Amino acid sequence: MKTTLFIPTRNEIEAMRVIMPQIDRSWVDQILVVDGSTDGTAEYAESIGCDVVRQREKGLRAAYVEGFAQVRCDHVITFSPDGNSPVEAIPRLIAKLREGYDMVIGSRYLPPAKSADDDLMTSFGNWLFTHAINVLHGHAWSRPYTDAMVIYRIYPTRLFTELELDKPAGYVTEKWFGTLLGVEPLLSVRAAKRKLRIAEIPVDEPARIGGERKLQPFRWGAGYMAQIFRELWFWK
Repeated sequence: MKTTLFIPTRNEIEAMRVIMPQIDRSWVDQILVVDGSTDGTAEYAESIGCDVVRQREKGLRAAYVEGFAQVRCDHVITFSPDGNSPVEAIPRLIAKLREGYDMVIGSRYLPPAKSADDDLMTSFGNWLFTHAINVLHGHAWSRPYTDAMVIYRIYPTRLFTELELDKPAGYVTEKWFGTLLGVEPLLSVRAAKRKLRIAEIPVDEPARIGGERKLQPFRWGAGYMAQIFRELWFWK
């Protein structure tokens, strides 16, 4: 099993200089940075031997669409470079997937994990969206998600196209609320609808390192919730 560590970045140079030296290169077969920065993040990533895609369109979803075309391995770990994704969990994610799962999530809310980056609003929002996905999309009664929103997870690279996460049709609610959405909630929804074998492991979320938090809580919240409900009828 070969694995790509997929790192979308936007002005994360301060955190990258702290986090990247902690990654043992023997854990993965490719480190791919998809960068939409203006602060030298791409140049730094190239200087330490990462593959780099310079992002053309705005938004996290565009980073995935543009970057997945350059993924060389059959499995991918999506990773936040701002300090929220502890590097020591990388081997644990890979080991759990080898037990026969289709996707493994590094959950911030599966005990004894805890988040040092949450506030009241983000904690409630993650709880609300996760429970909505569990109840509406048939994942509540077997092994429900505790964290359906987090970026930190591993899955086969082919799922990105098999679940049509690259198609704009799944993100039409962006236009309704004037925002740009990520792919993880839709991935969680469609993986549950496909009845994939999904596991979670507890992974702490440390506080972010530097940079600016890129939250649009009300627009994102409305966009994601509308997306979750729309999937009841849209995607079979």
